[in-house]
Amino acid sequence: MTSTEPDNTNDDGGRGAHYVQSLERGLAVIRAFDAEHPDLTLSDVARLTGLTRAAARRFLLTLTDLGYVRTDGKRFSLTAKVLELGYAYLSSMTLPEVAQPHLERLSAAVHESSSVSVLDGSDVVYVARVAVSRIMTVSINIGTRFPAHATSMGHILLAGLTPEELDGYLAVTPLAGLTSNTVTEPAQLRAELEKVRVQGYSLVDQELEAGLRSVAAPVRDNAGAVIAAINISTHASRRGVEEIRGDLVPHLRAAARGIEQDLAATRRVTRLG
Repeated sequence: MTSTEPDNTNDDGGRGAHYVQSLERGLAVIRAFDAEHPDLTLSDVARLTGLTRAAARRFLLTLTDLGYVRTDGKRFSLTAKVLELGYAYLSSMTLPEVAQPHLERLSAAVHESSSVSVLDGSDVVYVARVAVSRIMTVSINIGTRFPAHATSMGHILLAGLTPEELDGYLAVTPLAGLTSNTVTEPAQLRAELEKVRVQGYSLVDQELEAGLRSVAAPVRDNAGAVIAAINISTHASRRGVEEIRGDLVPHLRAAARGIEQDLAATRRVTRLG
């Protein structure tokens, strides 16, 4: 099938010489379908996109050949394969990209700083963060590292290790006392990590720095393995321990679930077809 309509790959009007007008038109055809217009006739598509009937027909039949559109001969509708176009973007997103909007909503809801970190050796490494106010003597940025044994996110990540991995960690990691509250005995840390596994969150009270309280929850993959930790940090003068448990933990868990769901969505592209 041919069309007498020019199929210019370049277009003036402020666009560069690289501009492919036929791609723009093909995407316009896909966007013509929506909740109010789930199936369209050839005339409908031409009207909604501003294309001639001949051009609209050519694009629709090409999309049908590619599996993105189905037709009964008169009406056209999108297929589930169109989802691949969106999931291709989602599947390329990294943990920080997925987590960042959840941290922004979390911090806006509780008016406290929030972060996501992963375990690297004996340290937690910050990979995403929203800072509401500075509550530590040191500035925290992406890439900042802290000893895992003295942080709420570290306790979450250590609690997610296998027994053999935890044994290896304790065999080579000195549990330095950073404040008078820091857990420095391996047996005590093991007991705390078991508590974390049972309750599903970790609350650390001034173990990393005096005046700093933080609470963390796990972020798990589809298999249930802990792949990251998310936390909320606050100053001890602002919130007591029980207030943190009652007010912050529910928000924290909801954010963790949101990140998990979005991470799972990024993986589903491989199962579409």
